[in-house]
Amino acid sequence: MLRGFTTVSYHATDLDAAENWYTRLLGIEPYYRVPGSYLEYRLGDYHHELGIINSAHAHHDVTTGPAGQVIYWAVDDLDATLERLRELGATPHAPPTDHGGNGYVTAGVLDPFGNILGVMTNPHYAATLAAIKAGTHFTDEHEA
Repeated sequence: MLRGFTTVSYHATDLDAAENWYTRLLGIEPYYRVPGSYLEYRLGDYHHELGIINSAHAHHDVTTGPAGQVIYWAVDDLDATLERLRELGATPHAPPTDHGGNGYVTAGVLDPFGNILGVMTNPHYAATLAAIKAGTHFTDEHEA
């Protein structure tokens, strides 16, 4: 039924400032724009889509607390990623949390526009990517 991550959308009241901030963070320009309403980046190993929507189009109040969705982006170095996010003006939201001692560690920040941006080290993601690059079938150890 659910086939995998496709797009995560965040909101921003100042779309131009959000474009500037995310372009600096990601090191790429958005590939798609609807002036004043929406912009979108494709990034990562699977070209996932990160959309930034003008807050005027939000279906809920995004001005009274964190907005957006919590999607965890796989990173190679959690500490270095958090430091880079802080340098760019993100603020801590959820501290690094180890989930079972097997390399699954999550953390979250608030971007300057109030969205929660989740990052994590994820051995399953790394193993899946390695298997795809090697052209082999990957079987999840949790599949039975």
